[in-house]
Amino acid sequence: MPERDRYITGVPCWIDTSQPDPEAAVTFYSGVFGWDLEDVMPPDSPGRYFMARLRGEDVAAIGSVPEGAPPMATWNTYVWVDSADETAAKVRDAGGTILTEPFDVMDAGRMAVFADPEGAVFCVWQAGRHRGAQIVNEPGSLNFNGLNTRDAEAAKRFYGSVFGWETAVFGGAEMWTMPAYGDHLAVDRPSIHDEVAAMGVAGFENVVASINPIAADQPNTPAHWSVTFAVEDADATAEKAAELGGTVVVAPFDAPWVRMTVITDPQGATFIASKFVPENTDVAASADASAAA
Repeated sequence: MPERDRYITGVPCWIDTSQPDPEAAVTFYSGVFGWDLEDVMPPDSPGRYFMARLRGEDVAAIGSVPEGAPPMATWNTYVWVDSADETAAKVRDAGGTILTEPFDVMDAGRMAVFADPEGAVFCVWQAGRHRGAQIVNEPGSLNFNGLNTRDAEAAKRFYGSVFGWETAVFGGAEMWTMPAYGDHLAVDRPSIHDEVAAMGVAGFENVVASINPIAADQPNTPAHWSVTFAVEDADATAEKAAELGGTVVVAPFDAPWVRMTVITDPQGATFIASKFVPENTDVAASADASAAA
């Protein structure tokens, strides 16, 4: 997969995890994904922000819990926008909540934190020097972002208004799409439309995220955004995470196109690890596993 230096408006472009003890999280995630990590904050900063890299390219980050935020670990999804301020106005108009007003992150970019009407928290990123994840869809890097929701119709109205997202169904699963995204990817990979069509999922190149219904038997699971990492071996990743103090919430299982597992790190942040398995094309989807993340 080509290394990236740009995204288009409305596409998830970055992830980081907020951790009560970021140094401990560095030990865990470097062991699980093989990341090289560098603290990019000034020595006198009250918080830490460790940039995670593969082959010297940015893939994610581990940071301190922001001041005033609940002391809990979580993974955060960032969506690329042209203007964080204009997006904030759209979020307000669509019934969302501004949790953190737009602010500059030195010269790296400008960001804001929002919640959709159901309470799912997400961030937006107006790029400056930092251009988002430079490697995706490779082992140890971001593979997917998903909205876990009880009210998909309300979510469609909100995210359609804010980002212009549409939806399409692939293999029985509903996905967020942007028709312009496939054309954007085709600039660096001209054959992508034909490749995806040959796999029997024409249009999947336009997918930007997934919609995951929260099961009725999970009444305590709030609406939230989840992150999925590509891995070489889901079973080995689950085993390694457990060795390093994590918890395997959902044991490795086969799903359409993938073998995946749901893991919680030692401080409580949950993520999905997924291996692409083309021969799993016709495997039935599990309704509950993704919502557990």
